[in-house]
Amino acid sequence: MASDEIAVLISRIALQDRSAFIDFYRKTSPKLFGVCLRILKNSTDAEEALQDVYVRIWQRADQFAASDRPAMPWLVAIARNQAIDVIRARKPVADEIDAAYDIEDDAPSPEDRADASGQARRIDSCMEELEADRAEAVRGAYVEGLSYQELADRYAVPLNTMRTWLRRSLIRLRECLGR
Repeated sequence: MASDEIAVLISRIALQDRSAFIDFYRKTSPKLFGVCLRILKNSTDAEEALQDVYVRIWQRADQFAASDRPAMPWLVAIARNQAIDVIRARKPVADEIDAAYDIEDDAPSPEDRADASGQARRIDSCMEELEADRAEAVRGAYVEGLSYQELADRYAVPLNTMRTWLRRSLIRLRECLGR
């Protein structure tokens, strides 16, 4: 589905158009459900989070309509944030007690933090070895959660070309990180 078509539907939703909302839901729910499911790892929780996502979209459609941002990243951000909120709400009371007493059971050691920081620098360094558009495509796919089709549209390349870009970029990253 084209981002422009989604933006038009959101503009209609901002005007409280229920038929536009139904069409919008039908066209966007698989992707947004996937975002919720990927984070929550439970389909029941993901379905409940998705309901809240669409309530937020209905309530905030006018905010999006007044901006000139691309639609899908806005929608994915709402879904991701809602799923994270669900996870935060699940935390058991023991976590609150631990926090009150500053007890850190699984806090990473200084060595672990240094190792993670070094690994992040290595990944950034390897990403810089990729061509700029390839690196941005990798970030779009694996950080923003964009589909291959969305990336192909963004970079105006055929879908199979985008798949090749991502596959070759991941191979190059693996080789770089293996050094």
